[in-house]
Amino acid sequence: MHVKKRDTAICAGAILLAAALLLAGNWNEALPTGSWGLSFQTAGQAPVGNASAQELAKYDGAYLGDTTEPVLYLTFDAGYENGCTAKILDVLKAHQVPAAFFLVGSYLERNPELVKRMAQEGHIVGNHTAHHYDMSKISDESTFAQELEEVEALYQRITGEPMAKYYRPPQGVYSQENLAMAQKLGYKTVFWSLAYVDWQNDSQPTREEAMAKLIPRIHNGAVILLHSTSQTNAEILDELLTKWEQMGYTFGTLEELFAGIPGTA
Repeated sequence: MHVKKRDTAICAGAILLAAALLLAGNWNEALPTGSWGLSFQTAGQAPVGNASAQELAKYDGAYLGDTTEPVLYLTFDAGYENGCTAKILDVLKAHQVPAAFFLVGSYLERNPELVKRMAQEGHIVGNHTAHHYDMSKISDESTFAQELEEVEALYQRITGEPMAKYYRPPQGVYSQENLAMAQKLGYKTVFWSLAYVDWQNDSQPTREEAMAKLIPRIHNGAVILLHSTSQTNAEILDELLTKWEQMGYTFGTLEELFAGIPGTA
């Protein structure tokens, strides 16, 4: 195939530029803007995220714990209540498993007794923003802060305690600027390394479908995202925790997760 000299020069120039950026330490410096995503390459091993653990740590973010230790970190997201959370809390209590519940503002307003129970039983209530907006579209720091501070105020009013500063971007949509804003407000951003399609109430997975996703893909240091609105999750949680425990896993808190990540405050 004939290649023009001009094309050759362009290719050579691009290679030299890439090499210069890499040597200068600027290669892949900016985190992508978009939805959090994972690539599972080997069963039982941690997936690859669309940003590395090292990049996220610069902004006090994480999606994965120590992969040399059989410890899991269980988290739930909820934008509303549909009767599943009490059963989930019962199972967590029976297994003595700590969890984190990332809640939107309207959940706290409508379900203060459940929020109190989460706190009283030792679970973290995390910040999922006041209105579940696409936060990557918010460039103004004061507007971003307001989305988190409204939830903080609701939590303090309900429990009498300050809210732990853990943040999960709605729908996992994020940007480098958002991560920096959250960090400036004292938050740690929590993504995940294991999740499945469990949020569609009119199309809930069967027990078999859920277990087929959640058992083979479990891994050391997994940050697990489940939705507490899922009837399937409520029904299988006891069996699921029992199975993970039989596999040798224990459960840690978000404080322990970040304590084990170099570079996070």
